[in-house]
Amino acid sequence: VQLQASGGGLVQPGGSLRLSCAASASIFSFNAMAWYRQAPGKRRELVATITSGGKTNYADSVKGRFTSSKDNAKNTVYLQMNSLKPEDTAVYYCKADTTTHTYWGQGTLVTVSS
Repeated sequence: VQLQASGGGLVQPGGSLRLSCAASASIFSFNAMAWYRQAPGKRRELVATITSGGKTNYADSVKGRFTSSKDNAKNTVYLQMNSLKPEDTAVYYCKADTTTHTYWGQGTLVTVSS
């Protein structure tokens, strides 16, 4: 299984970006998918999760600003990021879990700066 993350870029504070994570397999096969991020010099942290049933959870730091969704027909999960802050700058990774395996995408860089 391969995960291809895309959609990162440079955005001004207060702006928006939408990240995509396209899977090479049906996302129905995953128990859950998640977005993580890793800022320079910091540990990778969980940003958002979405279960196979569509239930979502978010880190406190992004609640109310980020929204995760999925398109089963396209085998793609999205992370809509609004009201971006400089502290959101990081490489964002998607992850998929089955009962026996964990898969990671390659990461996409988000830079929030004026």
